[in-house]
Amino acid sequence: MLDLCLHAIEAFRRLRSDNGGVVSFEYVIVAACIVGAVAAAFGTGAGGGIATALGTAINSITTAITTAVGA
Repeated sequence: MLDLCLHAIEAFRRLRSDNGGVVSFEYVIVAACIVGAVAAAFGTGAGGGIATALGTAINSITTAITTAVGA
């Protein structure tokens, strides 16, 4: 565990001294924004807008198939 911590610290030191690290940090910010947008769209719980729509559609399809098969 200590070895992983030392590797992480060394990586942060290299990132701080490397100008390319700024670009990497910007990518992290963009990724966090994308994750936030997906979480807002699908919801973090069972009540997200897209998740509710998908659940309703799946239930409708399941009901139609069950009715068609006659089970």
